[in-house]
Amino acid sequence: MTQTIVLKIGGELVHSPELDVIAKDLRALVDGFHRVAIVHGGGPQATALQKTLGLETRMVAGRRFTDERTLEVMKYVVAGQLNVDLCGRLLASGVMGVGLHGASGWAIQARRRPPRVMQGAGPEPVDLGLVGDVMGFNLPLLGDLFERRYVPVLACLGCDERGQALNINGDTVASQLAGALRADALVLVTSTPGVLRDVKDPASRIPRITRAEFERMVADGTISGGMIPKLEESFGVLRSGARAVVIIGKLAPGDLERAVLEPGAAGTVLVAE
Repeated sequence: MTQTIVLKIGGELVHSPELDVIAKDLRALVDGFHRVAIVHGGGPQATALQKTLGLETRMVAGRRFTDERTLEVMKYVVAGQLNVDLCGRLLASGVMGVGLHGASGWAIQARRRPPRVMQGAGPEPVDLGLVGDVMGFNLPLLGDLFERRYVPVLACLGCDERGQALNINGDTVASQLAGALRADALVLVTSTPGVLRDVKDPASRIPRITRAEFERMVADGTISGGMIPKLEESFGVLRSGARAVVIIGKLAPGDLERAVLEPGAAGTVLVAE
């Protein structure tokens, strides 16, 4: 049975050895006629270029304020270098990636986010500048690529109907895309092999978590700290239309393929029931 998979990777993975492991598993999935889309960010590289250029990186409640010069950096780094390098490394493993951004046939449709009150930023509405909210995707374009066994590789820049590029958080793009495609799995590649009962013991991986089990594990302290909001957001993705969310990292050959085709065999799969 053909599955639709959205894979979210951070920009730091683009030049890492782990990407070769991911690419080989992607090749196996595509060869098996599964539909795969990739969404990538590039925050650390953008921050590094801003520093090189002498530009201040301004963060508000954990979000990047995007003025015109910051947006130019995001174009250069995310839609430029990282997208090209990622597609190149996929190609070397036999995966036919097609680099896209919001202005590519309006692949990621967005509008500028209005000022809003943000947790941790005080009582006044905050304007994040040239930052967008996802309004939709060009699903016929993505469908055509899937039919020809190409892999859309989406940089996290949206575009409004007037052609204005807008910066969007990569996790948000991936989550919204998974919902729009009604994906069988949104796969989040992280720095850990899954959700762990003991953060110091990789062998304590929890293979599968339902919403009710998540709430019980928060109550008894099994899941705590920064993992709570991350999983809370992931369960929100299930409400938007995706069937499962897989959290995985430190991948060995075959792990990504098994995590998708045999839920719970690698990483941690989150399901509604």
